[in-house]
Amino acid sequence: MSFCAEAIRPLFPSLSIPADDGSLPIFLDNPAGTQVPRSVMEAVTQYYLTMNANSGGPFATSQRNDDMIQRTRQRLADFLNAPSAAEIVIGPNMTSLNFSLSRALASILSPGDEVVVTRMDHDANISPWTLIARDHDLKVKWVDIDPADCTLDMGSLEEALSVRTKVVATVHASNAVGTINPVAQIAGMAKAVGAWHVVDAVQSAPHAPIDVQEIGCDFLLCSSYKFYGPHLGIMWGREGLLNSLPAYKVRPAKDVAPNRWENGTPSYETWNGLLACLDYWEQLGREYGSADLPQYQGARRHLKRAVTAVQDYERELVCELIEGLNAIPGVSIAGIVEPDRMAMRVPTVAMVKDGKSSAEIAAILAAQNVYVWSGDYYAVEIMKRLSRPKGMVRLGIGQYNTRAEIQRLLNLIESI
Repeated sequence: MSFCAEAIRPLFPSLSIPADDGSLPIFLDNPAGTQVPRSVMEAVTQYYLTMNANSGGPFATSQRNDDMIQRTRQRLADFLNAPSAAEIVIGPNMTSLNFSLSRALASILSPGDEVVVTRMDHDANISPWTLIARDHDLKVKWVDIDPADCTLDMGSLEEALSVRTKVVATVHASNAVGTINPVAQIAGMAKAVGAWHVVDAVQSAPHAPIDVQEIGCDFLLCSSYKFYGPHLGIMWGREGLLNSLPAYKVRPAKDVAPNRWENGTPSYETWNGLLACLDYWEQLGREYGSADLPQYQGARRHLKRAVTAVQDYERELVCELIEGLNAIPGVSIAGIVEPDRMAMRVPTVAMVKDGKSSAEIAAILAAQNVYVWSGDYYAVEIMKRLSRPKGMVRLGIGQYNTRAEIQRLLNLIESI
């Protein structure tokens, strides 16, 4: 069965709440955070009713809580195809986890060691590395992009690598222009010089199947509120590294991965919401998944089938969006626009239109209950590289968006 957005929309209560004028809003702000299914909301409530306790107690609520913790980690391991649930770290957000990782790695680096960052990345995968470079006398090397299509300049990456390179930080898919990077190739290049590869998969997780074993990176981070879950960050790391790196922690906390990376008492109610989110994804795979993925079994197969089905649907929508935008006089799009290259991007589109700033366009659309973002969306370097000091308008398609919504958006942009 082909994926059907109309069939899943009733599962998301917020989509049916009308705006003040009675019309239904169009949510195209998805790259900054998606709406959530009712099951996620109910799971948060259920936590408070049946398992509201701290971890490690002999009583019923604590034991239910501990069971939920293990099931959530295992589901995330399935989602990312991680070898072990012990490699899954959950925190308040991706940025905090990446700062914890950078601080740990910095403590074993030496002055003159090098970190490699790119001009495509969200600042959450730049500042953690440039700041430790500042504080520990490390050298920062920058990888450029090709501004013509916003792809990573792989020659620039090759030139940046050396025997002194210790960290290579790259994004999987750009949160600004949607470009998908060849992360498996980058992981191989990093490994060849003895460096750790850190992948920001925040923007790819909702739109493309992720397999950390296939990528070959050392760490990968994402955010569940970008793939229809609660506000949480997730870090996968190789178990040996998670256990051996000098993580910053309080003394009584367990000194074994993944606990040693999770400071303080977590927001367990949102963990239960995350578990419900992953159950939702698995159900999508059961209903709409048809991809032949013999390398995966059980829940992992259903999850990968789900993301693949959503990816195919969203690819059709973004083709229509880009084709429609290109037909509107005065509109410019940053990034990959050719129909035969859609597999090289996620459905996140940055555009501008002559005569209006990005903020003005976003405000005009907001007045018509179409929700989009403008500015740089923390992708500071790529906007500098594209000579867009005021940023661009970002249109982010999610699995619940429809062709009718895309057409309404295009009509509004044409009328500006």
